[in-house]
Amino acid sequence: MYRKIASTTFLLVLMTFSAVAADFDTFFMDKTMRVDYYHTGIKGEEIISLDAVYEEPACALLGKQLWSGSKVNLIDTLNLGKYLLKVIDTRTNQMIYSRGFCSIFGEWQTTEEAANGIYRSFHESVLLPYPKRQVQVIIANRDKYNKFYDIFSTTIDPESRFVNRESHVGNLKSAKIMYNGDPSVKVDIVILGDGYAEAEMDRFRERVRHYTKLLFTEEPFKSRKSDFNIWSVEVPSIDSGIDQPRQNIWKNNALGCSYNSMDSPRYVLTYENEAIRNIASAVPYDQIYILVNSNRYGGGGIYNLYSTCYDKDEGEQTSWWSDYVFVHEFGHAFGGLGDEYYTSDVAYSEFYPQGVDPWEPNVGIVANGTVKWASMIKKGIPVPTPWQKSLYDSLSTAIHNLDRSRSDYADQQKQISEQMHELLRDQKYWNHVGAFEGSGYASEGLYRPYLDCRMFSKSLTGFCPVCAKSIETVIDFYTR
Repeated sequence: MYRKIASTTFLLVLMTFSAVAADFDTFFMDKTMRVDYYHTGIKGEEIISLDAVYEEPACALLGKQLWSGSKVNLIDTLNLGKYLLKVIDTRTNQMIYSRGFCSIFGEWQTTEEAANGIYRSFHESVLLPYPKRQVQVIIANRDKYNKFYDIFSTTIDPESRFVNRESHVGNLKSAKIMYNGDPSVKVDIVILGDGYAEAEMDRFRERVRHYTKLLFTEEPFKSRKSDFNIWSVEVPSIDSGIDQPRQNIWKNNALGCSYNSMDSPRYVLTYENEAIRNIASAVPYDQIYILVNSNRYGGGGIYNLYSTCYDKDEGEQTSWWSDYVFVHEFGHAFGGLGDEYYTSDVAYSEFYPQGVDPWEPNVGIVANGTVKWASMIKKGIPVPTPWQKSLYDSLSTAIHNLDRSRSDYADQQKQISEQMHELLRDQKYWNHVGAFEGSGYASEGLYRPYLDCRMFSKSLTGFCPVCAKSIETVIDFYTR
């Protein structure tokens, strides 16, 4: 059986373990274990309590149970994510698996609600290859100095009667959208739909095809297309559409997606983690993408949790915005990339502690005249790298001050946005990697590697060299 060892605030579990790389066949079977738990707390305090342990069902399309992750890279070397899953073989005291990830709770802890002492609980899951014998499952959290400390530990016997082995997929229709081979050497993305009524499934299928094609027109995904599998699972909702609390619109949608998550109007999340995991388990997956049946701008992306995107725009003025959102949010959830913009309103009050270099590979501080992506900066380019930031900021303010009720708002917004893009392209260090101030929701003190990037501006600009390299590193980790 599994036994809860510890679940308390800021608990430090002191352990020693071997750093030797684990062999998959020695420690694991070719199937998946899912550990569900509740994450509760406020700012500066968190408690994790175990919910359930599952042996995930067989994939009907492949006719077998399997582990879709890498069987070679079992120990995380990416150093991405606010949290770290560690799996210890209790017989040898060896760490045999680890993965970095982020969570809704981790983001919520930085909001005013958490700072005001209002406790919230969120349901979460971690996946691991199915162990052959008893393991210790540990979750660690980064402190504000980016050092990990253990906050939860439990021991799991994989043969225990307390491991739930029921099939929780139901009769949902799943499909191979793009299949390039064995999931253990591919990045597997499952696309789910929320807010699509039974009669709207043709629309969902068309959107899946559209965004699959879109993703692989963008580098570095285009060059690495053969390293991906794309799956879909159809989830009919009773109502068409998703919740929009600020408009008092409420829908009975299957996955619970909603605008106004964390009280941010355009942020689309769902707190129905168990339902999402049950449905996604119909196919192999490393990444979950949820398309929501809405033509209103919005989305979200949390590293190694899921991405969300509204499915289509209406009107010529905004016809490309959903394409921008789809790729941008996947940059967060898959690549571990941070937001580089700093002029938009966000829900967070203290997302990045001052003076601490963020773990995200594309958001950094300048210390002693250098930045973490310095190896990609050409000789002679100054750090920090000058640009006309004050003029750019004044144009951004002009957009925020526009009257959205005016009939010509879209035209005005488009005109100023074009001026902002032209300004970036007129800079001396345009098309050069540098350290440009303004990133990670902060106007000062945080830097981005490029003047413009998919993670910076609302445009169809591609990923900058630093972001593209980071994404490729993640692809390599899954596939090589």
